[in-house]
Amino acid sequence: MARECEICGKKPMTGNNVSHAHNKTRRVWYPNLQKVRAVDNGQVRSMKVCTRCIRSGKITKAV
Repeated sequence: MARECEICGKKPMTGNNVSHAHNKTRRVWYPNLQKVRAVDNGQVRSMKVCTRCIRSGKITKAV
């Protein structure tokens, strides 16, 4: 749960690095999470939120 957006649930994705010789090794793409103080159900709390949720206005930042 450490690397998951608390709003949309975006998690790390897995796949392969593919070299020019077409060798494949496993790799991970992590979501761009930011620690944000946000208003949640009328209370201010710290949340891990992806930048897409911040940019789209799905959360309201606390002042």
